[in-house]
Amino acid sequence: MKNLFVGVWTLNVQQSEFDGNHRPRAGTMVVELDAEGYYLQTAEGINEKGEKGKERPMRFIPDGKQHPITDFPGLKYVVTQPDANTMIGEVTREDGSVVGGSTTVVSADGKSKTVENFGYDTQFRQFKLRTVWERQ
Repeated sequence: MKNLFVGVWTLNVQQSEFDGNHRPRAGTMVVELDAEGYYLQTAEGINEKGEKGKERPMRFIPDGKQHPITDFPGLKYVVTQPDANTMIGEVTREDGSVVGGSTTVVSADGKSKTVENFGYDTQFRQFKLRTVWERQ
């Protein structure tokens, strides 16, 4: 069976909902699986000012276990996959408080996905986004 999450995804800006501090003009996300069964996600895009940017690559596995986040001491993530089309991720501090999270749902036909994110950006501003991505 084909993995619904793996692929190259393009942001559909018109169908997405952003907050005042996060209004990209364009975005591309690449999701791959490595030999160990981990997902590797890379993303880049163009912000509201027309500047190119890249997010840190993310490596995760939906095994329901806590994993440390490289280069961020004291933070851990856990990812679950309650069904074939859904992944839920959460980042917590050592005290268990939630820093951020996401829910990704791939459409039944596998042609699009919706990602709902919440948390804090690098400037410690709280955000909540709903982005729609189309498979390329």
